[in-house]
Amino acid sequence: MIAKRLIEWGSSGSTIREIAAYGEARAAQIGAENVFNFTIGSPSVDPPPCVYESVERLMRTLPPTQLHAYAPAPGYESVRQKMAEHLNRSFGAAYRSQDIYMTDGASSALAILTHALLGPGEEALTLTPYFTEYKLYVEAAGGTLREVPSDPETFQIDLGAVERALSPKTALMILNSPNNPSGVVLSRESLTALGRLLEERSRIYGHPIYVIADEPYRELVYGDVEVPFLPLIYRDTIYCYSFSKSLSIPGERVGFLALPPTLTDYENVHAAVYGAGRALGYICVSPLFQLVAAECLGKTADLSVYEKNRNLLYGALQGMGYQCVRPDGAFYLFIRAMEQDAKAFCRRAMEMDLLMVPGDDFGCPGYARIAYCVTTEQIQRSLPVFEKLARSYR
Repeated sequence: MIAKRLIEWGSSGSTIREIAAYGEARAAQIGAENVFNFTIGSPSVDPPPCVYESVERLMRTLPPTQLHAYAPAPGYESVRQKMAEHLNRSFGAAYRSQDIYMTDGASSALAILTHALLGPGEEALTLTPYFTEYKLYVEAAGGTLREVPSDPETFQIDLGAVERALSPKTALMILNSPNNPSGVVLSRESLTALGRLLEERSRIYGHPIYVIADEPYRELVYGDVEVPFLPLIYRDTIYCYSFSKSLSIPGERVGFLALPPTLTDYENVHAAVYGAGRALGYICVSPLFQLVAAECLGKTADLSVYEKNRNLLYGALQGMGYQCVRPDGAFYLFIRAMEQDAKAFCRRAMEMDLLMVPGDDFGCPGYARIAYCVTTEQIQRSLPVFEKLARSYR
């Protein structure tokens, strides 16, 4: 019989992509320049030159039997070694090639890890607001996602709320910093306190509480803001990374997960990761883009446009009366809706061809996400519409 749970997930779809699809259809009717689509978090800047150079050279020099063949299930040994060395140089860590598993972006890393680390009836915690698909990954693995409210004034960790949510059923916690959808970067102080709490509870419960650090936006930070490297703060942290945002290659689907050698029950977790990858079919990442990513380590696209967009949009919306925690990273603003029902707020904006995503799916009713990874010109042209929307509530 057809799986009812999968029918439900497939039928409900993604609110983000549904609104984005509406925007595309609307653009075909009235012209793309008349639709202000802030739904999808897809980079708007070109990849850096190293991506093009690597692709062209590899296409010329590698035989097709290698370039288009199956890679080893966890990735090329040489690529994994380079990923480990890059982490070690960058953060003073001690990863080895066997600690790295290449993935189809961060999403497959999250799916693999939730399946590897969660048993039936166990729980995963995450802070609100959170990336919408976390709930799907956790439930698909047979677990339950518990939403832990962040401090509503800062979206930093509310340690008391985490403490109340923890239980013997807690198997893992998913942290995302810089955060999608708020753009907030979790502070070293709050992460250190969280690490102490999780260590204490792990001892009490008699089993480790693993942390998944989901960090596809690590390089997208503004000013001198620090993004602490969580595996050096809490030993049972598994690091997830994607090159989608830093290199502006989201469609190429390349990333990795990294298990620290000091991880509790390392051998069994390592085996479970390989088993989950095999069971889910998340193996053999594109040979071409594994090699490209390895050659472009430490390089990024020109990310300065996102800071320019943030400054322009954040400043303008503040002046119009919108409320928002100032984002220090990623490319999102998470504004308070101007009425209690964020879906109604976004529908009113949609009538003005201004497209945002309601915060309900991010675990935060009453908010709306704006993805400002668009051209600066689009933001400038959208400001009168944001003003019109604000006026409609006065």
